[in-house]
Amino acid sequence: MKFIKQGKSSEEVKQSDAKVSETVAAALSDIEEKGDAAVREMSARFDKWEPESFRLSEEEISEIVGRVPEQVIEDIKFAQKNIREFAEAQLASLSDVEVENIPGVILGHKNIPVNSVGCYIPGGRYPMVASAHMSVLTAKVAGVKRVIACTPPINGEIPEATVAAMHLAGADEIYLLGGIQAMGAMAIGTETIESVDMIVGPGNAFVAEAKRQLYGRVGIDLFAGPTETLVVADETSDAEIIATDLLGQGEHGPTSPGALVTTSEKLAYETLEEIERQLEVLPTADVARVSWDDYGQVIVVDSIEEAREVADEMAYEHVEILTENPDYFLENMTNYGCLFLGPETNVAYGDKVIGTNHTLPTKGAARYTGGLWVGKFIKTVTYQKVKPEASAYIGEYAARLCQLENFAGHAEQALLRVRRYGDQKKN
Repeated sequence: MKFIKQGKSSEEVKQSDAKVSETVAAALSDIEEKGDAAVREMSARFDKWEPESFRLSEEEISEIVGRVPEQVIEDIKFAQKNIREFAEAQLASLSDVEVENIPGVILGHKNIPVNSVGCYIPGGRYPMVASAHMSVLTAKVAGVKRVIACTPPINGEIPEATVAAMHLAGADEIYLLGGIQAMGAMAIGTETIESVDMIVGPGNAFVAEAKRQLYGRVGIDLFAGPTETLVVADETSDAEIIATDLLGQGEHGPTSPGALVTTSEKLAYETLEEIERQLEVLPTADVARVSWDDYGQVIVVDSIEEAREVADEMAYEHVEILTENPDYFLENMTNYGCLFLGPETNVAYGDKVIGTNHTLPTKGAARYTGGLWVGKFIKTVTYQKVKPEASAYIGEYAARLCQLENFAGHAEQALLRVRRYGDQKKN
């Protein structure tokens, strides 16, 4: 393995993360103590936004949606149709279970949707309209009763297309609120915002850190940090498509890692040249250049097998496979958020329209979790029912196993059933 280019060291990244953590902790403590007053102060300070109510009324939503161009509404509906249909197919794969593993012993599990969810839809430089589909719509397909959604104003203006997407996705409450204050308000609750059981959605470093600190008080989908894109390529690929796809994701933010792992050193250098060429004309080059300079990597490996090993070790969020046989990675790779197989597809399809969810694991989390899907909004809970004679039978085993661990009280629970139902067992 040979590094042609490397980004910032892990120590530099760690120092930056520590500063974000301190800021978030102070802000959440303020919301805990002061409620709405803290949320309002932070919204005014960070977003220059201080309306009478952060929640949009039904009348306001209707007016906003009415101002959105018809083509935009049609495009949103097209994307939501794809996302809904894939989510419904995923939901259909889940089923309740009930078995009688011993005569008279009935065990089962039920899939129960979470009761309330708060969805964060990022704004700022990029109004992430698609995040409304990915979170609100998916939660609704899962059967969540109350879904609230927050998105920040942009330069003091209402992001109308985002509000339309939130509404069309089925949000029960829509708030114009961003950043730490939105995450804290949804999870902790204030005088005017009822807290939820779970918060989901992507965001900047502060939003991601807020989610991390709130985890436990509420559930979360996953820790989604700065977007990551890895391209795995061999000599059959070309520099233009690789550079375009890396920079296309690098524009997300100045801390978005992008990497190329390739079996071709020639392609590696051609890609570096092509990236520089494209940065001269890319409208978002001010952000993409920083992310590439600070977090970009180019790695040359000896074989496709080694490429797969390196890719699994990196465990990136998005992994594009631009090799002669992409299915090799589908069959053998284990650590990724989403795979994009072949040059015909790309990360932008997944981000915006194709149907798979774009909230995916980052920072190595793909080693132990997948991305957001209907199953994230569903609790699989278990139950048991036991007939009297079966209880006496099970109780003897249970009592001995409890005594083995010195749990006398546990053993007595079992022995009481043996005494009470033992006669029925004999009969």
